[in-house]
Amino acid sequence: MTPDSAPVRVGVAGHIDLTPTTERLVADALRVELRRISDRPVHGVTCLAAGTDQIFARVVLAAGGTYEVVLPALDYRDTIGPAGRAAFDELLARATEIIHTGYHSSGTAAYLAANQEMLKRVQWLVAVWDGVPGCHAASTDRTLGSARHRGIPTTVIWPAAARRRSQGD
Repeated sequence: MTPDSAPVRVGVAGHIDLTPTTERLVADALRVELRRISDRPVHGVTCLAAGTDQIFARVVLAAGGTYEVVLPALDYRDTIGPAGRAAFDELLARATEIIHTGYHSSGTAAYLAANQEMLKRVQWLVAVWDGVPGCHAASTDRTLGSARHRGIPTTVIWPAAARRRSQGD
């Protein structure tokens, strides 16, 4: 494969607490954006968190693309509730590569390291962000800012009718 035919490497950052309606809206918006970024299937880079990251992985696969996963910590799977583990395991098994940050325990430092590793591996970042600043160093807005600081092209997606569960939904 020549560099000209290599897929565009697209990373993702975004909210985990999306309503079911918002999940569908975000999937539709991601499909449109990935087609806009490249006329070929992309190679995604994701931490495979619930919400945005898993939606992204499914959209990439449905479009004929591939993805790799950056795991923040060795115990990351344990931080996922029992209801979400089957989806996580299924998507993790479909990854072309799994990268570990070296952290043993999940937390802000591990999530920040995973986001920084993801940014090292991408040519574009898509962020599903409602515009509200986050409360920690690994939040979506901080990852978006870091990508922009590095000169990585970015796209922010937040459909007009989108909502987060934490907003009372």
